[in-house]
Amino acid sequence: MTYKNRKRLALFVLVVGLPIYIVIAVTIMSQASRFPKVLEFLTYVVLGIGWVFPLKWIFVGIGQPDPNGQDQPAQKPK
Repeated sequence: MTYKNRKRLALFVLVVGLPIYIVIAVTIMSQASRFPKVLEFLTYVVLGIGWVFPLKWIFVGIGQPDPNGQDQPAQKPK
């Protein structure tokens, strides 16, 4: 996958995917009053950081310049 496509996918995940995931997580946690406290805590931990691991490959290196050099910032005139 090209660097530019990964940037687009990362933006899509953050703008569209993450809010959908938050709604799902809140729906699950609305039922947490029925869980024992230990299970409720583990559910918070899994829902809080569990989404990062499958999507880590998308976000690695996104803040860096394009390794192929196609995404160079414009130079200022002297």
